[in-house]
Parts: sequence; structure tokens; C-alpha cells
Amino acid sequence: MATKRKLNIAFVSDVACPWCAIGLASLERAIARLGDEVDATIRMEPFELNPDMGPEGADLLTYITRKYGRTPEQVAQVQERIRASGAAVGFDFGVRKHVWNTFDAHRLLYWASLEGRAAELKRALMRAYHAEGRNPGARDVLLELAGAAGLDPERAKAILDGNEFASEVRARERFWQRQGVNGVPFVVIDEKYAIEGAQSPEAYEQALRTVATSGES
Repeated sequence: MATKRKLNIAFVSDVACPWCAIGLASLERAIARLGDEVDATIRMEPFELNPDMGPEGADLLTYITRKYGRTPEQVAQVQERIRASGAAVGFDFGVRKHVWNTFDAHRLLYWASLEGRAAELKRALMRAYHAEGRNPGARDVLLELAGAAGLDPERAKAILDGNEFASEVRARERFWQRQGVNGVPFVVIDEKYAIEGAQSPEAYEQALRTVATSGES
């Protein structure tokens, strides 16, 4: 029996990024399609779209029109494209009217990665924000989702009440900035092969299969 090719995948993303939700769902579909061909591990890596945003957040439409210079009509067109792209990979977008700071979510995700539960927490956070319009930076939401992802709520509470893993998250963010990452999602396979932007399951599958059969370790 052939040995499965191990693939280490860095998924650089922000909870607040709709294309990251699409990209993760698409990537996971691609891995499922490959089945026994690969043994793939996804490592969640932090990126903040709104690092300077206060805890009160901002109105989504106002924020997007200012940041990207789009008209409300253009924003509506992009939102419709996001909904259609999400539906194609099984991610249903709900109504999102606000955007928030996600740094505390990244701190919990860093801890979750040490516990082997980062993927579960990431999915829960993205669903809470993009499908349900909830605040992914709110303490009560984070504690609820940590528990739902199989993490210790008391440990999560201690992390949120302090500054634990803040320096580690900042260090990872700086690392990816030094690698030239200025937009997400950004996927890196085996620390060598980079894929920018959300791709279709077919595109991810082809890329993963190409790497898996390249003979490199």
C-alpha cells in the first residue's frame, strides 16, 4: 500500500474576511476529494483586515465604502458574488451589518491550535460572523464558541481576561507581512507553494495533488 503524502498547509486568514470563509470551505472540500491520497494538516495563521479598529467596530457599508472606495451599489454586487461563491462550496452567508476587531479571536485560535482544535474554532467563528452576524470579538461569543469547539471554557476565559498569546499572534502576523502577504486568504503548502485568494475546490485539489506527486518531502 502506498504511503500517504503528508502535506502541511498554512491557511493565512482573518475571521472577518468573507473570502476566507469561502476559501476554507473550498480547501476542505478539496482535501476530502483527495481522500487517501494525502494526509493534510491545515494550520490556521493570523491576519487582521482591521487591526486598528476599536472594540465598538463599525458599520459594514460605511467601512467598506471608505476603505475600498466603492459605491453602495458596488458593495451590493460584491456581496451577491460572495453569497453565490459561498453557496457553491456549502457556506451560507447571512446578513452582516457590522465589522469588528478580531484580535481576541486570533488569540483564542492560537491557543486552539496548541490544543488541536483550531479548525473547529475557526469554522465556528466564521459561521457566527458571516452566517449569523454575531460579533467574533465579543467575550461572550468567544467563550460560547470555544466550548462548542471542544475547548475548556474556563481556560478560554482566563486567556481573554489577560493578554496571553498576544505577542505570539503579533509575531506570526509580522512573519506573514515579511513574506509579502497583504491580502487573504493566502495558502502555503509545505512552506514552498503559495496560492493567493479563494480558489475553487477543483483548483485547490489540482494544486494539492501536484505537490503530493512532486516527489519532494
